[in-house]
Amino acid sequence: MGTELLPQYIRDNYEVHEWKHACAILKQDFPNEWNDIIEVLKNFHFRRSWLTVGGGRKSKISEAIDSELYSRGWVEKQFDTEIVIDKNRIESPTHQVDCFKNRVALEIEWNNKDPFFDRDLNNFRLLFELRAVSVGIIITRCDNLQDIFNELGRGSSFGASTTHMSKLLPRIEGGSGGGCPVLVIGITKNLYIED
Repeated sequence: MGTELLPQYIRDNYEVHEWKHACAILKQDFPNEWNDIIEVLKNFHFRRSWLTVGGGRKSKISEAIDSELYSRGWVEKQFDTEIVIDKNRIESPTHQVDCFKNRVALEIEWNNKDPFFDRDLNNFRLLFELRAVSVGIIITRCDNLQDIFNELGRGSSFGASTTHMSKLLPRIEGGSGGGCPVLVIGITKNLYIED
């Protein structure tokens, strides 16, 4: 398994899964993007105060991760794609990727409805087949964070039908990512700070 390529700190503080040699591809072919991701993950913690505020367009957790990636040259990216059949062009736009840099696509799914995983994996599959993406990464929350949410009285806001690890893994294991190498990073209790 290629997850041993990740630094020990990452393996100790995140739940990590990979498919189709995603870590090896990232480390070997995309060393700058690999280093960006490692550094952002090493510096990330999430605060109690971020969990006690209501939702909005983007959670404080997602904002903390993607703003660090944006400062390293990553961008939100919409791909303009189309299908051509007998000279007839049919637009086939993809969904916007949260963070993109040099053929590496990264999505942060903290507390969306779980069908967002289907959207992300389908996007990775299509963009991989079109040679626009070489590796897809999803950062989400681990199931054991539900204990923290319950303690804070926010358990119902982070329900069973929202994005978390046990909703994602069966989708990938069932082939939803197609041929795209996928790295999944789960945020664990170890990264929680009382403030």
